[in-house]
Amino acid sequence: MLPILERSAMAAGQAILEVYDSGPAITYKADTSPVTDADHRAERIILAELAAAFPDIPVIAEESVAAGNVPDIAGQRFFLVDPLDGTKEFVDRDDHFTVNIGLIENGEPVAGVVYAPALGVIYAAKDGQARKAMVADGRIAGGWSRIGCRQIPERPVAVASRRHSSAETIAYLAEQGITDCEAIGSSLKFCLLAEGRADLYPRFSRTMEWDTAAGDAVLRAAGGETLTMEGQPLAYGKRDQPNDGDFANPWFIARARRL
Repeated sequence: MLPILERSAMAAGQAILEVYDSGPAITYKADTSPVTDADHRAERIILAELAAAFPDIPVIAEESVAAGNVPDIAGQRFFLVDPLDGTKEFVDRDDHFTVNIGLIENGEPVAGVVYAPALGVIYAAKDGQARKAMVADGRIAGGWSRIGCRQIPERPVAVASRRHSSAETIAYLAEQGITDCEAIGSSLKFCLLAEGRADLYPRFSRTMEWDTAAGDAVLRAAGGETLTMEGQPLAYGKRDQPNDGDFANPWFIARARRL
């Protein structure tokens, strides 16, 4: 499965880069978030690839959900797809945007691919192993390297959302005595934890499951964890939530290994 997910993500990334170079056409959703022709092109590519290879596995994809296309996922594994995570970064010509494909089983992210096409780097995870590779001309360059979280040091390094910070995030970092924090867009925050370049990612603002599933899969396979404020693993496939919409995440803290 993983090579197919990797190939799908890289094909979508190539389409995104073509739009990135020529300039995107931008529209806005009902929640005022931007969407571009790159989002739609990338999602069509991924959906076609997944349908051909895994016709029995339903796919929850961001733009399809926005259009009202939500397949039944009750009692079965399913994919979560964000074809272009970090659309605002993409529009502003900031290279920190990603293609995300995650596989969910029993509410857990068990496999995933995160591809940052403008940075030429891809992360993947399955069966408790996480890996990273560089990409050039749409192909893996130099082979894969296994990655893993580091133990959280006495002076941990945090990553936080570049565009969705909050007073609660600032307060949490102060309470924890964390002064080294990098603001970065997209699911790359999970991947920085997974490869041992950072230790904590507090997210005290809204995310959706397709934003987090692939990166969370990479982090968990690398030895980390993503916990809700109640200390429970972040779950996926959340429908009919009493206080939020379908597939919306609660606040969470992603972190590397504890000491």
